[in-house]
Formats: sequence, structure tokens, C-alpha cells
Amino acid sequence: MTDAPRETSAFYQILSIGYTTSTGPGVAATVSYLAEGDRRIVVDPGMVPGQDAILKPLADLGVTPDQITDVVLSHHHPDNTINAGLFGNARMHDHHAIYTHDQWEDRDAEGYELTPSIKLIRTPGHSHEDITVLAGTADGVVAFAGDLWWRETGPAEDPIAPDRDRLRASRERVLAVADVIVPGHGAPFKPTSSSIR
Repeated sequence: MTDAPRETSAFYQILSIGYTTSTGPGVAATVSYLAEGDRRIVVDPGMVPGQDAILKPLADLGVTPDQITDVVLSHHHPDNTINAGLFGNARMHDHHAIYTHDQWEDRDAEGYELTPSIKLIRTPGHSHEDITVLAGTADGVVAFAGDLWWRETGPAEDPIAPDRDRLRASRERVLAVADVIVPGHGAPFKPTSSSIR
């Protein structure tokens, strides 16, 4: 059985490419947009230099914050979540529930399909609650992997990971299916045999 989504018709756009060179003090999240059918999804609306770093690229796509139907949080660190409130009409997804206004629905993220081309898998390691969004696209399977990788070049040993063995296992799981990886704080990259594991 493969983790790949069933279909390949999702559209994606990177809204803001993040950065970090250490655990602080300056950090910005890589924020992404996905669409399929009537679903408009933002992944990891975290810290950025200003909210326009998220809102202007969305506007350039003809999308307003109120049109975002879903927000996926790869994990609960503030640098990946701090701007989630920009999308007040959206359902929020994390590792164990869907939150809408003052209600939530318990569900395991593992294998949860937002659309036929967009699904969630559990990938713990950077934190205990990490999830990855897998999108079937024209570019192949794109993995929005949160902080499994901060950026293509590392760090190889995540200094804040509570479980490095689980981190490595989750990286291997993503590498087995992904044609493109979108890391938590850097530009997308195509994995190779020398990619950090």
C-alpha cells in the first residue's frame, strides 16, 4: 500500500518561502496554498515578516481570506501557526481533530482525505503531533512536510526533536512517496539519494 493520494488534480502555490538558520531569534514559515474542487487550503500560516507575505500572494491568485475553506497545521509550534486566525471561516486541521469556530470533530489525521488528491499522514519526530500533507499534482506527489525538514540542507539532526528515531522514520516515509518536498522553513526541493534522512 502506498501513501500517495488517489488522484493527481491538486493545484499548489508557495505563498511565502520561510527561513531560519538556527532555533531563533529570526524565523519565518514556508506558507503554502492548495486547491482542488471547492476546497481552498492554506498549510502552516505561521510567522512571516508581515501578514501581506501571505495575503498578497493569495490576492494575486484571486483568493480572499474568507474563501479559504481549510487550514492545515503541521504541528503546534507558534512559528508554524501564528497567522491561522487570518482565515476565520476555515476548518482547522491538526493531528487529531477538525476545528470549526467553537466546535471540533475528533478524527485521526492518518490517511484523512481532504480531497481525492490531498491527504494527511502522521509523521512525528520534530514534535509528537507532526503531520504531512500529501498532494497529488501535475508535478507528482508534493509533500508539505512541516519541520521534518527545516530546509533542504538541514539541520540533519533537529536540535529540538524529542524523538530522533521517529523523525528519521518519518523522513523515510515521506521520501518513499514524494517527488517534491516543501520544508517548514525553506524552498521546495526534489529529494535525491543524498537527501537528509
